[in-house]
Amino acid sequence: MFATDEAAATRPAPREGAPWPGHLVGQAGQPVRVLLVDDDAHLRRVVAGELLADPRIELVGQAQSLREARAMAGRQPFDVLLVDLNLGDGSGFSLIEQVRQKNPLVEVVVISALADDQHALHAFELGAMGYLLKHDCFGNFAQAVLQVVNGGAAITPALARRLIQRLDARPVGAAAAPRTACESLSDREREVLKMVAAGYTNPEIGERLAISALTVNAHIRNINRKLQVRSRAQAVGRAMERGLL
Repeated sequence: MFATDEAAATRPAPREGAPWPGHLVGQAGQPVRVLLVDDDAHLRRVVAGELLADPRIELVGQAQSLREARAMAGRQPFDVLLVDLNLGDGSGFSLIEQVRQKNPLVEVVVISALADDQHALHAFELGAMGYLLKHDCFGNFAQAVLQVVNGGAAITPALARRLIQRLDARPVGAAAAPRTACESLSDREREVLKMVAAGYTNPEIGERLAISALTVNAHIRNINRKLQVRSRAQAVGRAMERGLL
């Protein structure tokens, strides 16, 4: 995917007549505003080219350093932060914290060469809703942006698979460690949490489990309350850390 700039330039833009439900965030007349932060100029051009090709997305700014990104984030309104973790003058984690503290409604998608679970889990703990690995053939940045602003998550498939396998790592029937009341999850809540980790939106979870989206919302609220977290991503990270699933 990231082989050449020419590949990005020739990637077809979405057809204007392509179906995109009017109730979803990201319309041609009111696009999703994105701030892109990466110190790799080549990758930044590739990602920018993909975002600019989609009329549902507006690339409002690009930064190549932590210092530049902090200044830009302070003066430029945006809906989604696409950020690398290793910036030349600091860590993307600190930028995520700054942005989320100032505006918790901003969605965050990490773009990283760091494929280990711990970096991903820490990003989720800070409120990120996406984690895409650089040079992954399945990466689609425009799709990731639209997923997170519409209540979903965007995780590189190989990483999502590993996270789900961690959720399923406990042997069937194995004795559970003692849990406090706030940590106890029902079987249905575990099902919902696994699908959240896999990147499904609430309507998709409802369809697969044959329950309404409202019921899914209720399950997620209960999960967040029991795990004492404030976001779907934090719930996944907390559950895996404590071996609850």
